[in-house]
Amino acid sequence: MTKTFEIKFGTDGWRAVVGKDFNKQNVKLVIQSIARYIFEKYGIEKPVLIGYDPRNKADEYSKSAAEMLSQYGFDVYYSSRIVPTPVLAYCAKNRNACAVMFTASHNPPEYLGIKFIPDYAGPATKEITDKLTENLDREFNKKYRNGSVTNIDFSAEYYKHIEKLIDFDIIKSLDKNIIFDGLYSSSIGYFDKILSKHGIKYDTLHMEHDPNFGGGMPEPKPEYLKELIEKIKTNLNSLGFANDGDADRFGVINENGEYVTPNEIIAILLYHLVKNKHYTGCLVKTVGASLMLDRIAEKLNISVVETPVGFKHVGEAMRLNDCIIGGEESGGLSIKGHIPEKDGLLANLLVLEAIACFEKPLTQLQQELKELIGVEFVNDRIDLRLNNSSEIKSLSDKISQIKSAGGMYVTGIGLKDGIKLYLGKNSWVLARQSGTEPLLRIYFESDSEETLKKLESDILSLRKN
Repeated sequence: MTKTFEIKFGTDGWRAVVGKDFNKQNVKLVIQSIARYIFEKYGIEKPVLIGYDPRNKADEYSKSAAEMLSQYGFDVYYSSRIVPTPVLAYCAKNRNACAVMFTASHNPPEYLGIKFIPDYAGPATKEITDKLTENLDREFNKKYRNGSVTNIDFSAEYYKHIEKLIDFDIIKSLDKNIIFDGLYSSSIGYFDKILSKHGIKYDTLHMEHDPNFGGGMPEPKPEYLKELIEKIKTNLNSLGFANDGDADRFGVINENGEYVTPNEIIAILLYHLVKNKHYTGCLVKTVGASLMLDRIAEKLNISVVETPVGFKHVGEAMRLNDCIIGGEESGGLSIKGHIPEKDGLLANLLVLEAIACFEKPLTQLQQELKELIGVEFVNDRIDLRLNNSSEIKSLSDKISQIKSAGGMYVTGIGLKDGIKLYLGKNSWVLARQSGTEPLLRIYFESDSEETLKKLESDILSLRKN
């Protein structure tokens, strides 16, 4: 069987447009590749869990995959309904199984994807995805026994685990109007149900599954949460929560109707886990995450492990270190005692727990965080679309050679992922190439909007020279 185009396994699996590159032939190739990997690594007795998000044809393709894997001889446990990625991932670990999730996460609605989840319940490492790519050209026709497909609702075992991590009684005592924006995503029927299970009241928006995500994007960012923000502004003492398409990312809106950045959420939750829940260990963060996290870790006498961008690196570091919390700037986090995979449902619950434990509004926790670290950081990211890899390399080389920018001297250079320039005490620039597009992603951070704009102007001017 020959590939109709090049299938690439990125940070979170393979993604393509449904009806074009995401078609029966290519899905069969990917499932065959995964089957061979599981067989060679674990044997035919390894159970396989399969789940899917609300995207177009995700249920159809996932059912075909379940049948295909059972025909190879695997025992397959197939989700009886739409399921969030972190729920499926936890159940993979709990059952000592591998999992296959049909999702394109926060990508546009026309996309679908396949994510392979090994039995440790975190993103597949590069070593694993390289092997999956190699397997695409290898047939797998062996059958050692009769497999099976069993339909199952994975929610109960996930809830049972989450109830060990979260104090729902203290959340129940919280005097807040909780508003959950389902955002047409897979968190519907999970985040709301676990709140209801514990008698926690909430209001809702957009609580129906829609493969077109209401005409927007399945991404919990301010531009796609306008109705939630407006509802919070017109309802005093309210907090808003949302998740992306497969619920591994989180979005939080504070009492003023303001989007709270993932960096702030991770910092507040680190403080909460140490001060209120007495967690010990380190913080894992990416090179693209804010210095705010380093500063709060320093205040707590917590060591920091820094990884390349992408939760597969965060998850791997969490498995290798005694970690309190691991997070990334794009809205993913997990904690000690959970799985090394980002979980937007858990993140939302932790925010509620932190507010209840501190007995303070989220806006006040944000302000106290800034006061504690003594600086207010501002961030931005610019994605430059260039013509080819040589243009990307040329601009990257220019950035690596500068001695100053934004009126500050370069005090250090990091090469963990792309090129990171440290400038002064509170500023940095990170330039790294996208793994899937001809883009140079440039991240900026400083302690004032004015300095940030100067930094951006100086770096972007290199393109013209």
